[in-house]
Amino acid sequence: MSVVEKKVQEMGLSIPEAPKPVAAYVPGVKVGNYVYTSGQIPLVNGELKYKGKAGGEVSEADAYEAAKVCALNCLGVVKSLIGDLDKVEKVAKVVGFVNSAAGFDMQPKVINGASELLGELFGDKGAHARSAVGVSELPLGATCEVELIVKVRD
Repeated sequence: MSVVEKKVQEMGLSIPEAPKPVAAYVPGVKVGNYVYTSGQIPLVNGELKYKGKAGGEVSEADAYEAAKVCALNCLGVVKSLIGDLDKVEKVAKVVGFVNSAAGFDMQPKVINGASELLGELFGDKGAHARSAVGVSELPLGATCEVELIVKVRD
């Protein structure tokens, strides 16, 4: 078990298998020393755990937790492509989309769920550039969606 996966386990979490796509795409691709994940929604064991709009039927705190689940799903994709999360040299970019109720403007706080988890797991290698965007809808009514770009070593 990798050092990163041990940290995940100590947090009471787990890295899932790469989720099956819900449309015409692949979960991620490796190009050179970079892995690009497709956007991952908060699926747990194939079921949508967080559905609805942040600032509406979903609290900011629950939306934060949803972003953590999305990040874990992204890491599952990364692991499926490189085999060992200890090969991650740098989390370069996080892009987060938040299904937002009218007037909700706390998207950065929601996507902190993903960012802070990555920081805890990877330390300085987890510090990244980021976008946190509010949207009116997401696939399947998901509360948020997160994608990653990570640099890896061979």
